Amino acid sequence: MDITKLEQRYEGKAKKVFATSDPSYYIVEYKDDATAFNGLKHGTITGKGVINNKMSNMMFRLLEKNGVKTHFVEQLSDRETLVKAVEIVPLEIIIRNTAAGSFSKRYGVEEGTALKCPTLEFSLKNDALNDPLINDSHIIALGVATEDELKAIREMAYKVNDVLKEFFAGIGVKLVDFKIEAGRLPDGSIILADEISPDTCRFWDAKTNEKLDKDRFRRDMGGVEEAYEEIFRRITEQKNV
Repeated sequence: MDITKLEQRYEGKAKKVFATSDPSYYIVEYKDDATAFNGLKHGTITGKGVINNKMSNMMFRLLEKNGVKTHFVEQLSDRETLVKAVEIVPLEIIIRNTAAGSFSKRYGVEEGTALKCPTLEFSLKNDALNDPLINDSHIIALGVATEDELKAIREMAYKVNDVLKEFFAGIGVKLVDFKIEAGRLPDGSIILADEISPDTCRFWDAKTNEKLDKDRFRRDMGGVEEAYEEIFRRITEQKNV
């Protein structure tokens, strides 16, 4: 595809987004910067930009094969990917299979407790407000998304969970929880955007519960780069991604 990278449109905690010569597409560039606790903790995880870029693209291809539409178009380099230009719905969409992190603290549930069913929660993407939890009626009342869009987002989120849980179980990894984002295409349809990586998912070894994700950075556990490399190694050894 003959597309030229133009000016930077946005820089977030983990990625930069660039306009292109075709307004239907953006280029996403993944960084090694690491943050936690809504930007209160800063650091660098060497090589994570490369791992997150490649891993996200593998997961998007897997999801596309299973009927989930995504923004992925083409990997351009180790750190750059061509994606469909979307308007991001300002929600963090969180699916939890096992109690961990803020869920455990909020509800007094021991971390590692298997939930009786996957839970879905929404947070409003607003750093100044610390990304507060928000319910369906608030979302609709504030014009963040419509009722039809919320239905599409819910269906997409649970489908992503079904596909990813099965995949990661096959490589000896428990998918504890994850955060995804949704984007609107110009025709109004909702697709999966952002990334799927150790930055946005909790991955535990199925046998030992060893953490293979950004919690190692959040909690100063050490072995952060090694955890990212291990989850990526297991994925790349699979033949179906």
